[in-house]
Amino acid sequence: MLRLDPLASLMLVSVAGVGLAAGLYSIDYMRQFTAKDRYYSLFLIMMAGMNGVILAGDLFNLYVMLEIAAIASYGLVAFGCRHEELEASFKYAVLGTVSSTFILIGVALVYGVTGNLNLSHIAARVADTGMSLPLLFALALFLGSFGLKSALVPFHAWLPDAHPSAPAPVSAMLSGVLIKAIGIYVLARLIFNVFGAGDGVLEALRWLAVISMVAGSLLAMGQTDIKRLFAYSSIGQVGYVVLGLGLGTPLGIVGALYHLVNHAAFKSLLFLNAGAVEYATGTRDLEKLGGLNKALPVSGGTSLIASLSIAGIPPLNGFWSKLIIILAAVEAGFIGFAIAAVVVSIMTLAYQLKVQRSAFFATTPTASKAWRQEPRSMALAMILLAVACLALSLLVIGGLHDPLFIGPAVETLPAGPFAP
Repeated sequence: MLRLDPLASLMLVSVAGVGLAAGLYSIDYMRQFTAKDRYYSLFLIMMAGMNGVILAGDLFNLYVMLEIAAIASYGLVAFGCRHEELEASFKYAVLGTVSSTFILIGVALVYGVTGNLNLSHIAARVADTGMSLPLLFALALFLGSFGLKSALVPFHAWLPDAHPSAPAPVSAMLSGVLIKAIGIYVLARLIFNVFGAGDGVLEALRWLAVISMVAGSLLAMGQTDIKRLFAYSSIGQVGYVVLGLGLGTPLGIVGALYHLVNHAAFKSLLFLNAGAVEYATGTRDLEKLGGLNKALPVSGGTSLIASLSIAGIPPLNGFWSKLIIILAAVEAGFIGFAIAAVVVSIMTLAYQLKVQRSAFFATTPTASKAWRQEPRSMALAMILLAVACLALSLLVIGGLHDPLFIGPAVETLPAGPFAP
């Protein structure tokens, strides 16, 4: 069964938008690799898997599509076939398989109790009979397993290796949309639309979110590898989305979905910027870079937009989504979580300024004579995502409580179980 509603539509547009930019970027970037036909095949299979997860209306097809996307991503992480990439892909595959196994056990438990795999029918059964012990255990398995797919702390061990090792357009897809489509999105669907958002589950989400925000940002601040820094940053930013969901209020969910879409744009752009830097200079080490604003003007300009957006500098899109989440936390009485969100935003600004200073504004190294400019398709992809960041800043014209395009998707979650 396939199901399309405003939330699924929002996710499909996010996946398609980032996929378009990553595909354009790949035209020139992947010329340094062999077997490009296999790359594009795996890329499109991963896209199809994510779309299938978003549209799936039953647990079995959701699981199948999730595996299609995950297995394709394992191959894409290892695509360069160097030692670092193969090791990262192996770790990713092992942890991903463990996660998928627990998901399958959870699906079996749900089927054993309810006699059904259709999400609407499961929701109706839960509404009638309540949460039995096997269903609670299945929900716990789903929380941990999709937490791993989302790279929430402490389930994040695979991400800092997988994202830096993958080709830049793959890193953009993994961080921008994959961890959301097969992780956060499914978790939100199951909690709000199937099992019900109980106080205990929402509290677990809030604590996982805050731990991820703080740990991811602290780890990002100590990195000199630009892609590894962005990978740890993804852990912290995903925490904002999960915090908004964990608040369980309409305003919190507005902020969560708005930040989810924003993160898809600016984090994908940052990884494409990092790929352009590595393509031009042959290194990802911030200590060996400098003066790239002159050598790579498109990468420098778009990177500045993405860095300011993810740091939450007004009036860019990241500021509005973070502001909504912070206001929602205050409104719900969670002042400590609101303070944590503000502190993490300041930390994000600190390490993004480090990237800008070290890579783009510092003194140009003597080796810069051998650097090359980013090709046109790569530049076009980065410009498209930078424009998306600026356009997403305008969604709050309708008001903080009802951003354009986000409102209908928000109503999908608090509305409760799927209609049979």
